[in-house]
Amino acid sequence: MKICLTPKSLAGRTIFILLVGFALVQLLGLLIHTLNQINLERIEEERDIATRAAIIYRHIALADPQDRAALVAKEALPKGDTLTLNPFPPVLDTDYDLPLPARQILRASLFSYSIPPEIRPRGLLLMGTGIPTHIVISFGMPDDETTFFNRILPRNLPPLPPDLLPPPSAWLTLTSPMVPPAPWRSPGFASAFIVMTVLGAFMIFWAVRTLLIPVRTLALAAERLGRDVTNAPPLPETGPIEIVTAAIAFNTMAARIRRFVEDRTFLLTAIGHDLRTPITRLKLRAEYMEDDEQRTKMLADLDEMEAMVAATLAFGRDITTSEAITRLDLASLLRTILDDAADGAPDTAETLAYTGPDHLPIQARPLALKRALANLITNAQKYGDAARITLHPPAQGQTRIDIEDSGPGIPTTETESVFEPFHRLETSRNRETGGSGLGLSIARNIIRAHGGDITLTNLPERGLRVTVTLPV
Repeated sequence: MKICLTPKSLAGRTIFILLVGFALVQLLGLLIHTLNQINLERIEEERDIATRAAIIYRHIALADPQDRAALVAKEALPKGDTLTLNPFPPVLDTDYDLPLPARQILRASLFSYSIPPEIRPRGLLLMGTGIPTHIVISFGMPDDETTFFNRILPRNLPPLPPDLLPPPSAWLTLTSPMVPPAPWRSPGFASAFIVMTVLGAFMIFWAVRTLLIPVRTLALAAERLGRDVTNAPPLPETGPIEIVTAAIAFNTMAARIRRFVEDRTFLLTAIGHDLRTPITRLKLRAEYMEDDEQRTKMLADLDEMEAMVAATLAFGRDITTSEAITRLDLASLLRTILDDAADGAPDTAETLAYTGPDHLPIQARPLALKRALANLITNAQKYGDAARITLHPPAQGQTRIDIEDSGPGIPTTETESVFEPFHRLETSRNRETGGSGLGLSIARNIIRAHGGDITLTNLPERGLRVTVTLPV
């Protein structure tokens, strides 16, 4: 069994494709936004660490050298930070060279905080550990001699460069963990993403439904044209230029089909009507024939011709009928047809049966539908020696009528050709046994004009099942 994951309708497939594309665009935009947010959060965190390190360094550097170790021990630090004062710069087991942008951000943040010239660090180390998971900032502490020496210099002279000063005697090292960025923790992040997704999906549904309304209208108009060529309304020629063009072409096609059907029906009806007069004259002349046997045969042929003409005229009337659609009870109609059939042939009343609901209202043309069902029931009674009718409850907007008989059935190759006009399975051309060949054609035309259809199926053992479907 083949499983199709995509919707079957054009609107469903269009919505599915647009939603998948919209989801991919949303995911791509979300990825770009997340990467930018991670970068911004990392920069902000590096600035915070550098500013905190500069504040701590200024606090420690302004104190006397003998008090610095005690201040380092008492310094209030955030959770995870460590502060040490050692005579040598830190040596890390797994050190990591910070990228140039990170070093630039840290240096700019460190020196943007006001540090007096006399306590400027004698050295600065910027390192990282892990990926990095920690940032290490180490300051070379200024000594007393250096501080004093720099103080006695004239104010208009810059401090001595670091390469002219002795190396620092102590290093103040701050180690701060880098908290993994979590941009989705923002209170407006999830709500904004959900709102954009819902609005985008709503716009897609609305746009597709709106744009495909003309396509649905065209499909309904084509279905109505197929049901009833004569009375089908024209397609509205409004909307975008492409829809208007398609509507004009459809209406033109419908007018040509209607004209063709009307011309053919008119020709068929006119021929049948005109044949009545010469047939009547021939019947009158045949009465004066002296040969009784020949007169009988000629009158039989003329009667058959007259019956065929009458059937042809009836066929034309069924095509051009304009009977109004009303509400009727299909179950009562079927039981009425069976009662009429039983009254016409009392000896076959036992072979007629009805099974189904007591009432089933539908919209239909009463006279036309009665004629079609009567033709089918009469055929089952006449050629199949029985007519067992089963009316099924509605399902998916349609109801089904099964008419079964006990006859020999028909060849499988003939299940469609028997609906052609004047097609007869009985080749003797005897109207008592074969009819005119228009009954099934008339019945199918009427049923299809109601939006249904007729199919023929041979029963497994013996008999024929005629299945009629009608919209409820």
